[in-house]
Amino acid sequence: MTAPRDPFFPADLSIRASHEPLNVQRLGVVDYEAAWELQAQLAAQRAAGEIGDQLLILEHPSVYTAGKRTQPEDRPTNGLPVVDVDRGGRITWHGEGQLVAYPIVRLAEPVDVVDYVRRLEEAIIQTVREAGVAHAGRIDGRSGVWVPGTVTAADAAASRRDRKIAALGIRITRGVTMHGLSLNCDNTLEFYQHIIACGIDDADVTTTSLELGRDVTVASMTDALVDNLAAALAGQLQVADHTFGSAPDPTKGLGRKRA
Repeated sequence: MTAPRDPFFPADLSIRASHEPLNVQRLGVVDYEAAWELQAQLAAQRAAGEIGDQLLILEHPSVYTAGKRTQPEDRPTNGLPVVDVDRGGRITWHGEGQLVAYPIVRLAEPVDVVDYVRRLEEAIIQTVREAGVAHAGRIDGRSGVWVPGTVTAADAAASRRDRKIAALGIRITRGVTMHGLSLNCDNTLEFYQHIIACGIDDADVTTTSLELGRDVTVASMTDALVDNLAAALAGQLQVADHTFGSAPDPTKGLGRKRA
C-alpha cells in the first residue's frame, strides 16, 4: 500500500520535531471553550519551547462548533448556540460519547500539513479497524475517516450512504498544531440532524457502536487511539492508501461566511 501522495520527507520518519514521548493528558469531560483556551495556552508554551508535545484526550458537553469555512446554511435549525472557532473546516457537533483528541505538537521542518492530517487519519483508521470496523477508510477530496455505503452496517435500519465515523479540523501556528479529531463512539446522532455536518449533504454520520451493533465506549477506544496516534506521528504506523471513493471537497473555493 502507498501513501495518498508522497510526503515532504520519508514516511517512516517522525513528523514531530521532538523525539521525547507525548505527554498524554486525560481530562474527562471539559467545556469546549475552556478546552480551546487550554489549547491556546499550551500551544504558545510549546512554540516558546517551554513545554514538550502534549496530547489532550477528552469529551465535550453537547456543543456545535463552526470552523472558518462554515456557511450560513450549515448552521443549526434547532436554535442552539454555535461556537465560532479558529480551526479549518465547517460546522460539526461534539458531545459525550465522542472521543476527542487534541495534539499540541511542534511539527518537524518542512511543515507538511497534508501529511499531518493523513497521519491523524491513519491512526483513526487503525483504531476503528482494530475494534472491528474493517472497511473504514478515506474518501478522496474529504478529510476524516469514513465507512463505505456498500458495507452493510450491523443495524439494518442504518443508511446505505457513505458514513463519517471521525472528523478532523486543525490549525497550525508557528509550527505547532491545535485542535484535532473526534471519533464517534457511542454518542447520539440527534444533533447532526439539525446542521449540514462538515458542509456535506450527500453522506451520513455514524458511530462505532452503530457500525458494530454493540456499545463501544470512549474508555474502550482511548488507549488504542493514543497508541496509534503516537505511532503514526512517529512514522511507526505509516500512511497507507485506504481510499475507497472520491467526492467533492466541501471547503474548496469557500471564503469565510458567518451568520
